Amino acid sequence: MDNILHTELQLLSTALDVLRGYGVIVEWLTAAYPPAGTRQPDAMFQLNGQRYQVEVKRSVTPSSLGAVAHQVQDAQVPVLLVADYITPPVADTLRAQGLAFVDAAGNAYVQQPGLLVWVKGQKPQHTASAKAPTGRAFQASGLSVLFTLLCNPAWLNLPYRDIAQRAGVAHGTVGWVMAELQALGHVGEVHGRRAWVHRERLLKLWAEFYPRVLRPKLLLGRYQAETLSWWSELDPAAYGAVLGGEAAGGRLTGYLRPGTVTFYADKINPRLLLDLRLRQDDAGNVQIYKRFWHFDVPPQLAAAETDAPPQLAPALLVYADLMASGEGRSMETARLVYDEQLAPGAS
Repeated sequence: MDNILHTELQLLSTALDVLRGYGVIVEWLTAAYPPAGTRQPDAMFQLNGQRYQVEVKRSVTPSSLGAVAHQVQDAQVPVLLVADYITPPVADTLRAQGLAFVDAAGNAYVQQPGLLVWVKGQKPQHTASAKAPTGRAFQASGLSVLFTLLCNPAWLNLPYRDIAQRAGVAHGTVGWVMAELQALGHVGEVHGRRAWVHRERLLKLWAEFYPRVLRPKLLLGRYQAETLSWWSELDPAAYGAVLGGEAAGGRLTGYLRPGTVTFYADKINPRLLLDLRLRQDDAGNVQIYKRFWHFDVPPQLAAAETDAPPQLAPALLVYADLMASGEGRSMETARLVYDEQLAPGAS
């Protein structure tokens, strides 16, 4: 428990009180953590005799649900999600997925033999707030640094100035991001060199925060296309762009036919709008975001038979966009992308 932030302790304590108020017999287990070297939960609770792995989240939104679910899919015991506030729509989705939760406002869902707690619609008041997992590292500029390093893990030991140049941020930004990663245990030191610690967890955390913190700042325009029949044959490089989201996931896996097409580019190319007959529409099926990375796509995407690396966004970004959609088939495709491109040992 030494690495749990004070604000998280407050939120966990509030969660205990909420559950006990609903008649649940709750015990905080202090010696039930997984062996060293495995992913550590934020806490372990016992609810009416059943052990739960506890995961604390500052907030859970529709766009982050997929990433949250993926983070806990390999848990060996049931998971209890603890948050500041769970909205009714998110509560319904969590219940449908069978994921137990409790928030500081009093909303909760726990189901096991002989126990059902289901409360939603409670409004937040003055609640304890769980700090973001890595502070400023999960603000927009910090996410850019993390993205650069996660896509190019060997760059972790480059001089800060080189990392800053490749991430497109100020030199000082890299310094405080690296300090936070080390302080919170995401980066360690072995024989005088920086080393990743549970990099796979950081990948999923990045995918959770990207759609709600960085991506909204990147939107260049949204458009409506009469048809998306061109998605599988279009060469985005001809327009100075790469494919992301559902279209990239479809090309990588062959599993998904996109309902939306996402481009990343330095700017909107008028030829793209003309050739694809795109008209501006805030709810359209084609979206163009500003490219925020300054490196070539890593080699793992080059192995895809359908595309050369410059045509697709980096695998981590494809995964994050797919997870943020909240659509079942897109999330399944995201997991395929993760397993084939991002997971430890992936080609």
